[in-house]
Amino acid sequence: MERTILHSDCNSFYASVECLHRPEIRDKPVAVGGDVEQRHGIILAKNELAKKYNIKTGEALWQARQKCPDLVIVPPHFELYQRFSKLCHKIYLDYSDRVEPFGLDECWVQVTAKDANGALLAQEISQRIKSELGITVSIGVSYNKIFAKLGSDYKKPDAVTEIRRDNYKQIAWPLPVGDLLYVGRATQRKLESYCKRTIGDLANTPEKTLKGWFGKWGSVLYSFANGFDSTPVARYEDHDDVKSIGNSTTTPRDLLNNEDVKIIVYVLADSVARRLREHGYKGRTISISVRDNQLMSFVRQHTSSQYTNITAEIAQAGMELFMQHYHWQRPIRSLGISISDLVSDVAPLQMDLFGAGQEQLRRERLDTTVDGLKKRFGTNAVRPAILLQDTELSGFDPKREHTIHPVGFF
Repeated sequence: MERTILHSDCNSFYASVECLHRPEIRDKPVAVGGDVEQRHGIILAKNELAKKYNIKTGEALWQARQKCPDLVIVPPHFELYQRFSKLCHKIYLDYSDRVEPFGLDECWVQVTAKDANGALLAQEISQRIKSELGITVSIGVSYNKIFAKLGSDYKKPDAVTEIRRDNYKQIAWPLPVGDLLYVGRATQRKLESYCKRTIGDLANTPEKTLKGWFGKWGSVLYSFANGFDSTPVARYEDHDDVKSIGNSTTTPRDLLNNEDVKIIVYVLADSVARRLREHGYKGRTISISVRDNQLMSFVRQHTSSQYTNITAEIAQAGMELFMQHYHWQRPIRSLGISISDLVSDVAPLQMDLFGAGQEQLRRERLDTTVDGLKKRFGTNAVRPAILLQDTELSGFDPKREHTIHPVGFF
């Protein structure tokens, strides 16, 4: 039986929820963003009125204000967004137990059944979310997860798009190759350098050629573009809300050297490690994200042989990744650190003959003691000397206003 998969995407989710709770701003251009005074000024979401001014997610607030002086900027309220996310999930679960979240505002829902009409079910779900929750969704309907996701992006807001075996070449193939899930800027630039500008161009490139350009990832791209994806939609009861724990920040001033970076990396690593310990996790894949002052960015990661939730180890791994991959072409505007490949912190610790395991236990106990002091007296109650070198850079608390990362596809 052919699968029927929906991908539901809440339209302008953060901004829509804010406008729902603040009627006085509903008819104004609205954006959800960070603290302008501390330069944590990135657009996280915007409503439809703000989109008319060409305001983009990820751009600086000062740039957005230049486009729209009347823009209303509100701070994020992640607990509120999480509550609405769960309310959406509850509606999806009325139709299937195969509900797989993809971040707070997106979900795949498999509704495969004899005589199931995916488009009609999508319309019904859309109407229920609108009437019961007061926000809108765009839903893609297809026979695989990739094209369902593409369908939800195809037409917004408040729309249903069906991509079938008999029409995917007409709908999907003319789209820019960057519209395909997981084709980021770097991959898109590389494909365009080979004159592969549309999804159709990618689909019609021999798989062997793509593997030559991208390795194993080339086969994945070939499969995605041709609609061969057979990735299952996970059961809701099997999904783990926490796939990674991370923090990022736009720095109070541009970072000019490694010493500046070390301060920010340590503050972020401290927040990430404390949250790992709070939730009972350790991880071993450290990722850093770097964005320069021309808004060019990249992400790099490294997987260690040992799991950790120790602040100093995460900071050291993040700094090593940075120094290996950044060569100071331009000053840096923002940094992020996350850790994934998580396990419970009660998992056995690998000991060795040279005492490394004992040292790790000692560091864990020390960090846990410091956590207690910070919880009682505040984040700045205990600080390493490096953070006192430049209090302008170190004077922020990512633990209090943390970044929520979406879960991965695979």
